[in-house]
Amino acid sequence: MKAFSENLFSDNSQVGVVSGFSELVGTEFQGRVNALCWQRDLEGDFKEIVSKLPLKENITEVSINDLLALSLSEQGNTSREIILSDLQLLTDFGALPTLNLLKCYERDEELDFFSTDVYSYHVDRSSIGTDTFLCTYDGASSDIIPNAQVTQKILIPEIREKLKELHDGPESEFEDFLKECFFDLHYQPNPGAQPTNLGTGHLWRLAVDHPQQQVLPCVHRAPVENDGEYRLLLIC
Repeated sequence: MKAFSENLFSDNSQVGVVSGFSELVGTEFQGRVNALCWQRDLEGDFKEIVSKLPLKENITEVSINDLLALSLSEQGNTSREIILSDLQLLTDFGALPTLNLLKCYERDEELDFFSTDVYSYHVDRSSIGTDTFLCTYDGASSDIIPNAQVTQKILIPEIREKLKELHDGPESEFEDFLKECFFDLHYQPNPGAQPTNLGTGHLWRLAVDHPQQQVLPCVHRAPVENDGEYRLLLIC
């Protein structure tokens, strides 16, 4: 694993860059920083792993045994060892990482004016103190966007009016309805907004909306997949 000679995210006040796993999990979010990146230039051949894993569903969870069963070249084995190391680091930390081979996520097409799937800019919410960790080893990677450059969709007047029509209940229950249906988690980029692509190989920690969180949760979205290409994603 090679170290970067420059910080790819030095001009982004939303992102803090760290040099190792202990720093990634031990650094507190503060100010406008709600995304931490262990910036890495990974060696090996992750595409070989992707090509040899069977896609059973649009989202296929890959077990450690699945990885170990693959017959790989030296470069492929290097990539496998990196993935196994990341899984172990996160497990030892107390997280529950999963490795997914992704063709696509399910689309939410129920409402023509409001999507609640992961392709929409959104934040994660938890009732306990936690963070979202993710690393794209191969394929398209997610985007994050500064909180100051987005507007919560439920505050956009024309969307809010349509949601009120959808609710069709007492005004006193409207806010609860928005939370129960996860409408309040989704955001729309403002004109001129500048998202940051998370790239491949970097291990990220994103702030989640929970009662102990000291910063705004990180607004992010899943990428539209490239035609004919799967994603290999670690997430927890």
